[in-house]
Amino acid sequence: MQQEIIVGVDRSARSRAAADWAAREALLRGLPLRVVHVVPPAPMDPVEQWPYHPEAVADHVVAELAGRHPALRARAASEIGAPAPVLREAGRGAPLLVLGLRGEGGQAGISVGSTAAAVAAAAAGPVVLVPGAAPGEVPPWRPAGVTVGVDVRDPSAAALDFAFEEARLRGARLHAVHAWKLPARTPAAPLPLLEEDRATWEDNEVQLLSDALRPWRRKNPDVDVLEDVLLFTPAEALAHASEGAELMVLGRHSGAGSTLRELMGHFRCPVAVVPS
Repeated sequence: MQQEIIVGVDRSARSRAAADWAAREALLRGLPLRVVHVVPPAPMDPVEQWPYHPEAVADHVVAELAGRHPALRARAASEIGAPAPVLREAGRGAPLLVLGLRGEGGQAGISVGSTAAAVAAAAAGPVVLVPGAAPGEVPPWRPAGVTVGVDVRDPSAAALDFAFEEARLRGARLHAVHAWKLPARTPAAPLPLLEEDRATWEDNEVQLLSDALRPWRRKNPDVDVLEDVLLFTPAEALAHASEGAELMVLGRHSGAGSTLRELMGHFRCPVAVVPS
């Protein structure tokens, strides 16, 4: 059976933005798209169903996508159950599972929805979370390359594979970002920090990033890579690097769910979370 890109949708404008991003990704990869809507097991109130029944949500999204992307091969699917486990199962074995960063039930002030966070934290494969735009608003991301966060002391091979492939597909530059901090003993030092010491530590981090990326640069000589070492926290460094990016790629390590949720709240571009 041919692989499919999977996108989960509801009735929100945010999920429409995710569906449109998924459609473009499916066309880029030459794959079909499956649009999945999860219906709660208990019947919904008729008022909540207006203006169409829940089982028709995915069909409406497919029709909208067909109008914007005539070459797209897409089909609709309606599933019954709790959204997070159903979507994780739907995406099992798929090259990519796409969701809106928040859904129709999102609360004001919450940057990452509970379903998106639960799926990204435990899915078997890569998950892309797409920030939504208000009706009529241009999505906040632009085609300006792919950014990947790199932990030079424990690099995620899966995340780097994914990031290099996404950059290659787009013919875009890959921006590899490593956040570092001064040695723990520095704040307690009795004397001011010498610029030569800071420069030496930074040079070491630059070398570590270069070493971590070397195997992937050899495998992907056609991908232009910008290596960037920033003296920030990971959240600050990646938020800064994501400005104007088309896609941010993060590796998901075991037990990193809360850290991922904190990071994802800082981005306005789509974020790919790749299990390590």
